[in-house]
Amino acid sequence: MNIESLKLIDRRYSIFVSLVEEVKADAQFTFSAKDNLVAKGFDATAGSMILKGYKPPFDATPVRKMREAGGFLLGKTNMDEFGFGSFSVNSAFGVPKNPFDLNRSCGGSSGGSACAAAIFDNHVSLGVSTGGSIACPASFCGVYGLTPSYGRVSRYGLIDYGNSLDKVGLLSFRVSDLKKFLPVISGVDKKDPTSAMQPDLKLGQKEVKSVAIPMEAVVEKNISKDVLKCFKNSVEMLESMSIDVEYVSMPTLKYSIPAYYVIASSEASTNLARYCGMRYGQQEGDLTLKFDEYFTSFRSRYLGKEAKRRILLGTYARMAGYADKYYNKAIRVRESIIADYKKQFERFDAIVTPTMPFISPKFDDISTMSALDSYKVDFLTVPPNITGMPHLSVPCGYSEKMPIGLLFTSAHWNEDVLIDIAEKWDLAFDVKHADVVI
Repeated sequence: MNIESLKLIDRRYSIFVSLVEEVKADAQFTFSAKDNLVAKGFDATAGSMILKGYKPPFDATPVRKMREAGGFLLGKTNMDEFGFGSFSVNSAFGVPKNPFDLNRSCGGSSGGSACAAAIFDNHVSLGVSTGGSIACPASFCGVYGLTPSYGRVSRYGLIDYGNSLDKVGLLSFRVSDLKKFLPVISGVDKKDPTSAMQPDLKLGQKEVKSVAIPMEAVVEKNISKDVLKCFKNSVEMLESMSIDVEYVSMPTLKYSIPAYYVIASSEASTNLARYCGMRYGQQEGDLTLKFDEYFTSFRSRYLGKEAKRRILLGTYARMAGYADKYYNKAIRVRESIIADYKKQFERFDAIVTPTMPFISPKFDDISTMSALDSYKVDFLTVPPNITGMPHLSVPCGYSEKMPIGLLFTSAHWNEDVLIDIAEKWDLAFDVKHADVVI
C-alpha cells in the first residue's frame, strides 16, 4: 500500500483525522491509533475542534510499544469527540463510514479504528473503550475487538474521558493479531499508577468450558429479531464446541446504564475542565474578557453539542448537595454489578450476550434518535465496562449484509479465556471481508 491509495481510501471512508506523509515499505506491520492516544508526529485532537493543532512531543505507552515491536503508524483514527458517542457522528473532523455500507455507521467511539481494522491487510488498530467503544464498532464493522481488564494496558498518553473506566485495547480482522499484540501493549508502566498492580498475562493456559447467558440481557423487546436469531444460532455453535451454556439471572444489570452515565459524565466534566483556551489546543479567545466570560465563550465555540451535554450532566451530578444522590450512589451500584459478575464467575468461565441490539443503523436513522435513545443502545456493552472486566466482540453472523457481534466477558485478568474462545470461534465461523471500494 502506498500513500496515494491510502489517501484515496481515507477520502471514501473518512477513517483518519491525520495521516502519515509516506508509507514505510519495509514495515513488519502497520497499525493505527485512536485519536485520543497521543503520538509523535501527529496531531492529537480526540475528535474535538478545541484540540486542533495540538502536537504532543511524546508517544502514548501503547503506541510506543507497538512501534518498538516493529509497527508503522499509518495515522490517527476518527472518533466521537472525547469518546462521547456510539456512532462516531460526534467528531469535528467528519464521520467514518461503514466498509459494508457507506450509508451506515462504523459504531463508536472507536469507529475509525474498527473501519481501519476491517479494510487494511496485515493491520491492527488501537482503540479505547469507556462504555463499549471497542466492542460496539467491532460488531458494526465485522472485526474482532478485545478490551482488556482495566489497568492491564497503560493509559499514559491517553486523553481521558473517564479515568476509572478508560481501557486501551485492540481491533483486528484476525484473531492471531489479538494474541500477538495483547502481550506487546500490556504490562506495568511506572508513568501510569492504574497499571501498577496486575498479575502476569498468561495466554494459552485456560480453556473455556462453560458460559452463562444473563436473562436480563436478552429480552426480546430490547433486541432486534435478526440479532436475536443470530444469537440463538451462536449459542448452538457454542454447544457444538462442547461448551456448556446456561441461562442465569443478573438483576443488577438493569442499573448499569444510569450508573455508567452518572460516573462517566462526572469524570468527563472534570477532565474537560482543563480545556479552557489557555493550556491545550486552540487559544484564540478574547483576552480582554474576564476569566469566567473567556472560558465560557471559548468552550461554547470549540466544544461540540454532545460534549457540552455531558459536561452539564456530570457537573450537576457531582455538585455539593447532589453528589450523594447521584455520583456516590452510582459508585455503590457499580460495586453491586461487580459482585453480580463475580458470583457468576464462580461457576462459569465467561458470560455471553449479543454485542449490540441491532445491526449498524443508517445515518438518517441516527439523526432522529434522542440523546436518551442513543445512550440506551449501549446496555449490552456498558456492564463489562463499568466493572472493568475484559471482554471480546467476535463476528457471529450477518443480516442485510451487515455484521452482527457476539460479546464474551471474563473475570478480571482472565484475558486468556477470551483468546481461547476467539481461536475456537475463528475456526468454526467464516468471517466475511467487506468489499472495499476506492
